Formats: sequence, C-alpha cells, structure tokens
Amino acid sequence: MSPMIAFTGALLIDGQGGEPVADSVVLVDNGKIKEAGAKATVQIPEEAQIVDVTGKVIMPGLIDAHVHVHGAKNLNMAAVALEPNELQMGRALQDLPKLINAGFTTVRDVGSHVAVYIRDLVKEGVVKGPRIKTSRHMLSQTGGHADIHMIPTELNIFTTCDGVPEVIKAARTQFREGADFIKVCSTGGVLSEKDDPRWSQFRLDELKAIVYEAEAVQSYVASHAQGTQGIKNALLAGVRTIEHGIYIDEEGIGMMLDQKAILVPTLAIVHRIIQEGHKYGVPEFGIRKAERVYQEHIENMIIAHKAGVTIAAGTDFCSCAPVEHGGNALEMRLLVDDVGFTPMQAIVAATRDAAKAMQMEEEIGTLEAGKSADLLVLNVNPLTDISLLANTAHIEQVYLSGERLK
Repeated sequence: MSPMIAFTGALLIDGQGGEPVADSVVLVDNGKIKEAGAKATVQIPEEAQIVDVTGKVIMPGLIDAHVHVHGAKNLNMAAVALEPNELQMGRALQDLPKLINAGFTTVRDVGSHVAVYIRDLVKEGVVKGPRIKTSRHMLSQTGGHADIHMIPTELNIFTTCDGVPEVIKAARTQFREGADFIKVCSTGGVLSEKDDPRWSQFRLDELKAIVYEAEAVQSYVASHAQGTQGIKNALLAGVRTIEHGIYIDEEGIGMMLDQKAILVPTLAIVHRIIQEGHKYGVPEFGIRKAERVYQEHIENMIIAHKAGVTIAAGTDFCSCAPVEHGGNALEMRLLVDDVGFTPMQAIVAATRDAAKAMQMEEEIGTLEAGKSADLLVLNVNPLTDISLLANTAHIEQVYLSGERLK
C-alpha cells in the first residue's frame, strides 16, 4: 500500500465548477482521494505524509477526450497507412511523457491500431503515462471518412463496413480486440480526400445497430459527426458523444440537451491546421476544408454553449506537428477566447465533463472522496489566465492514482 499523503495549503480547484477553496487539504490514501476541502474541515491523520503546497494551486489531472495515440509522422493519412506499425508504436510511446508533462493524466483515443497495446503497457507499469481509453479502429462506411481514399482499399488501417450485419460484426470485433468503446463516422470530414464534412454516412439502422452492440456490453459510441443531418442521425441512434459538431443546428442542439449527449468540438486541430498546416505536409484539401469550416464551427459552438450543451475538451492531437501532444491545453484557451467560456468552465470541460464523455465520471475528473488521485500542483492560478496551462513549466507536480509522475 502507498503511504497516506496530505497536500496542504494550496488553493483548491476541485473540477466541479464552484468557488476555489483557499488553504485546503487534499488527503490521498492508497491512490484515491479520501477527502478534499478547507483545512478547517479535514482532519489529517498522524500517519499521513505532509506535502506542503502553500501558495500553489491544486486541481484534477487534465483529460483530453479526443486524441489519436497512433504515432503518425504527419497528417497525410495515406502515408500513415503505409508505415510499419512498429515505427508508429515507438513514436506513440514517446508521446506519453509529453502528455504527463503537460498535466494530462487521462486521454481518450478515438482511432488507433496501436493504442490498445500502449494502454495495456501503461496498466502493467512497463511504461509510465496517462490512463488511456481507446476505440481501437474507427468504423466507416465504404468511401467514408475513415476509408482512406488515397490508397487501395486493402491497405486501409481502419475498418470499413456496410449494412447491418457487417456493422454488427465490426463492432463486436472491436470489443474482441480490446476496444473500450466504439468510434463511428456518421459524416465526412476535413482530412478525408473525397468526401465533404456535410455529407451523412452510415444509415440510421446501421448506426442504431452499432449503438446496440456497445450498450449490450455496457459501453457507448462516439461519433465523428460534422454535418447537420449526420449529427442528428448519430443522436437518433443514441450515441453518447458528438465529435466536432461543426454544422450543428438548433434542432441538433435540442436533441443533445434532451439526450444529455456531450459535444467534443476539437477546435485545436483546425486552428493549428489553418495556422501551420502548410509547413508540415498537411494535404492541400485538408487545409482548404479547415479554412472553410472554422468560423462557422466557432459560431455554432457559441450557440451550443449558451444553450447549455455539455462540452468536453478534446484536441484531436496526435504524434506529429503541427498537432503534436504536449500542447493539448490549447483547446482550453480556444474555448475561452473563441467560444466565451470562463477559465473555470474551461477547466470543468477538461476535467469533470471530459470524464463524463468517457463514461468515467464515477472514477476521475474531480477531486472528491472515492475518486482516483489524479491531480496537478501548479505554481500559477489558471483562473486568472487559462493560457498559463500551456506553459508546462507551471505544472510542477503530476500524480496519477497517487503516484507522482512529474
């Protein structure tokens, strides 16, 4: 058993969105939060090891609810598909310390052929890194977003399936191979050559069949959904999270509110592609589509946020420039600067609500009794300026299940 630890004296941001607590105590016992609150309300056992963090800020470990742990060398998916898995595995392993250094203690991988193995290596303690949940492959219809259009069909690294029997088999196969949840593509996308983000993909009966298979094993479905009707189709089918949501309309927003679905905008990847994509080999069609959608994406996220849709932070980052891991706090800054979040709301989006997106709200995301002791100690207050979190030097200590990793 690990020793009981009492972190004392910090300003506590617990991830629930309420007022921060000055001069706090966070008591950690055997990797879990035993108690967290004002020093006057928490009794510190004599055997506890005291960690004095007076003058610091203590908060939950950050969560990126949309990443790719796949070791891509660049954002040209055709090139990614033609590389050996062993090379990509090696690169992806190098991303783990970058994420920890940036304060990310949990990530949700939404499409990778190596993340299941990296997840298991982290669980075994062979490598140190953030907690990973993965969908393994993305599921796509033939000619859909995850059917890499620039190469022969047989070289595709994701899973294409058509019709209800095939999608059922594909979903069951992902779980057999270790997936934690299912990722589908219910629309086209920015980085797929021959489709358009506004085009709907998969029929409603196919999407419903996939959701059924996920819920049958107490899991859920995340949907890459950018076009208006494809978003609604995914929601009608019962998906838990909408990834991107670029062209969501008022009806779609109402459906999300009714179903308590969660929106993961991934503003950061489009922002970076527009700014720097031409420097790093992003295909011209991807840059062009990113430029076309970005402003409308922002405007629709503002409407969704004002309407009360639960929004979780996710970047769509991977191993390569301009979207390499380590800069994942950018999403929080964009939520504040472009969408109108307060810094506290952005922190909640990257802690409590990101945990909800992952179906892990009972385990992580807030500093509450019984939850995993995933926490950060900062030498700055991000409530004064959320962009401070982008400077990893401000993140002095990182703990995952009570174990110090930084």
